[in-house]
Amino acid sequence: MQLTTWLQLVLGRPFRRAGHRTALVAAGLPLHLAVVPLSLWLAGAMAGAPALTPLPVLLTLVVTPPLTVGQRRRYRALVGKDLPRPAAPGPGRNWTSAVRRLTTRALWRQACYHAVAGPLLAVLGLAVLAVWAAALVAASIYVWIWALPPQWRVTDLGYTTQAAYITAGGLALLFLGPRLTGALVRLETRAAEVLLGPSRTEKLARRVADLAESRAGVLDAADAERRRIERDLHDGAQQRLVSLAVNLGLARATLSDLPADARKVIDEAHREAKEAIVELNNLVRGLHPAVLEDRGLDAALSGVAARLPIPVRVAVDLPQRPSPTVEAVAYFVVSEALTNVVKHAQATRADVTVDRIGETLLVVVADDGAGGADLAAAGGTGLAGLAKRVASVDGTFSCRSPAGGPTVITVELPCAP
Repeated sequence: MQLTTWLQLVLGRPFRRAGHRTALVAAGLPLHLAVVPLSLWLAGAMAGAPALTPLPVLLTLVVTPPLTVGQRRRYRALVGKDLPRPAAPGPGRNWTSAVRRLTTRALWRQACYHAVAGPLLAVLGLAVLAVWAAALVAASIYVWIWALPPQWRVTDLGYTTQAAYITAGGLALLFLGPRLTGALVRLETRAAEVLLGPSRTEKLARRVADLAESRAGVLDAADAERRRIERDLHDGAQQRLVSLAVNLGLARATLSDLPADARKVIDEAHREAKEAIVELNNLVRGLHPAVLEDRGLDAALSGVAARLPIPVRVAVDLPQRPSPTVEAVAYFVVSEALTNVVKHAQATRADVTVDRIGETLLVVVADDGAGGADLAAAGGTGLAGLAKRVASVDGTFSCRSPAGGPTVITVELPCAP
């Protein structure tokens, strides 16, 4: 059993994908050789007639896109590999668009692949195919000796020792063929990825865009989940607590003949139920206030300011509402900042300004407190949390709080129209 497994690994594995790889090499020869006349013309023009040099270069650039399409189809059909496409230069069919397309780095990298790398790969491909042909002919030399008539034979080998040597050499080439083909396919694939695909800068930009899109999806999903939890608490647990408090209130008002101990228990349960309702209201408001979704930032921030023990001036100037995620971040930043003002700043008043400047939502929270707030300080976990929340939507957070005050928190949130 172990010998059979070893033979499969040694003999079967190299030939498993050799057919597809050899087909890939063979199919690439016409595409690689298509630009050879233009390359020779360009070399001759550079050597003898430099004035004619732009013409073969221009023709090479013209035939590059269809050749690139052919190469992509070759890889997709034979080895199932999709070569990533470089960034498109932009739509348009006028002369400006044509010039822009002819001057892109991606097109010149593709032209370099077809005009320089292509002929070299074609030479290597012909060599690999020649190895396969020689291997097949040499390994089957006894078949040729048996099948061909004597008058058709180039030399009369017969069933001699020399024919055995040729057969052994053919078998060795058959064993070497898949490895040479695999090496050439890896070389071709690497050259195609570098020259026909996007550059490293384009890959990084595309990766950043994909990460930004996925992060936006995660934020939207988290915001939707908060809305769902708020709705479930409001329609489920909160309503049950209200019903419980009403029933306890009715019991306390109508059951006048209860013992003092039972009445005390009902009073205590009624008080606990009302406190639980208040706490649940605060929890729901902290998750996602319904007024924010229904009426926007102006009404939601005005509600926050009205519940604080210090006067707060709220000025919101938004021609149109931002996205729900940005709106929620702005609300929670202002709410948490005002809570910190009440708890730590010893302020007598605060100002909140929300304005939209172009594609940026500007949020400023200022107070006349003692100052000294430090984002990097050990006790500044609240400010650090605000900075992280702002950074989650690619916003910027700054806090200026000198000793003695005032404290000004400035937040800029991207707000695409």
